[in-house]
Amino acid sequence: MNKVYETEIISVGTELLLGHITNTDARDVSELLSKIGVNVRYHSVVGDNPERLAACVEIAKSRADVIITTGGLGPTCDDLTKQVLAKAFHLPLVEDAAEMEGLYEYIKGGRKYTPNNFSQALLPQGCTVFHNLWGTAPGCAFEAEGKIVLMLPGPPNECVPMFRTYGIPYLRKLSEEQIVSHSLRIFGMGESAVDDLFAEEMNAMRNPSMAPYAKECDCLLQVTAKAESEAEAEAMMAPVMREVREKLGDLVYGMDIESIEESVLPLMKERGLTFAAAESCTGGEVAKRFTDLPGASQVFLGGCVTYTNEAKTRLLGIDPALIEAHSAVSEEVVRVMAERVRALTGADLGLGVTGLAGPDGDGIHEVGTVFVSLAAPEKTYVRALRLGAFRTRSFVRRMAGNHLYDMMRRWLCRLPVEEISR
Repeated sequence: MNKVYETEIISVGTELLLGHITNTDARDVSELLSKIGVNVRYHSVVGDNPERLAACVEIAKSRADVIITTGGLGPTCDDLTKQVLAKAFHLPLVEDAAEMEGLYEYIKGGRKYTPNNFSQALLPQGCTVFHNLWGTAPGCAFEAEGKIVLMLPGPPNECVPMFRTYGIPYLRKLSEEQIVSHSLRIFGMGESAVDDLFAEEMNAMRNPSMAPYAKECDCLLQVTAKAESEAEAEAMMAPVMREVREKLGDLVYGMDIESIEESVLPLMKERGLTFAAAESCTGGEVAKRFTDLPGASQVFLGGCVTYTNEAKTRLLGIDPALIEAHSAVSEEVVRVMAERVRALTGADLGLGVTGLAGPDGDGIHEVGTVFVSLAAPEKTYVRALRLGAFRTRSFVRRMAGNHLYDMMRRWLCRLPVEEISR
């Protein structure tokens, strides 16, 4: 991909325009494209209407080299993406024998037969088929009229893995160069601060390049290089990565991972340690996030959601007098929550979290006040957080979880636990 390919993503689905679902496909595909150096210039959303979709495709043909569609590949009458794209590029739809056989076997395995299911096996003539390992509707790619076209199914649990498995390798084959990218994940410094820290370097860089991106409760710094080989690209990035790590220090919690809990799991496994969690304002989200990771059962023993004062007393055995003296949202209570869940479960580490996620306060603390705690064998650590009264409930909960996992990571790496250091 020596030339710069301008890319447009067209997301198809009336439900997107009505706001019934969020268009995560465009976001996720764009992020994956950025990692191989493909520039996404436009996002378009269009309903399940053949005329409007055709008009949208004509606009994309006039301004983009790569057109990627998501959605509209299913068996129902409003799934018209293939038909419209094939017509726009003057390609007939032909039956793919392997996909037809696969659909027959899938339906025979227990699904009720309806003839429209087999329309999914009709694909543009000469295309590269993306077999759907996660659903029924195959995707595809073709080159016509000087354009590169990829069609992906709409459900995110089909679209994203299909693009990873087939779409990225297909686009990589168009280039004589190798584009390699790494993302350094950062907790404790926001996107603007990271940008300011590296502004001089980023402005002077061309290849490799570097750019920060904000995430919900942390950020990442992406480093990308183009070279004739992957090894050469890695060698070009190595000094840049070293400089970033030297400047950011222990604020970097991992590379090429999606969340801070992903950095904790292997560290816990290496040490053969376990943990448990007692949650109040997070309502079980801390446990849920960790148990979403494969292999979590080797590390996470369990926990409890003690949302009320009565539950804190009944399930964790916390003295009501302690809660009355300091309030449920306090360093004293969260400390005992972590210590009690550790003792009750026999875990090596105990986590505790209590606070106000909003929208209402407790008459003592402002919304966004959160206390998090890590009970370790030698000591119990506490962080007092002021996350902001204007923050959403989901932000407060996720940020509280990030702080807990950051405390775990720091304890496991023998770094300062209670304060985020630089």
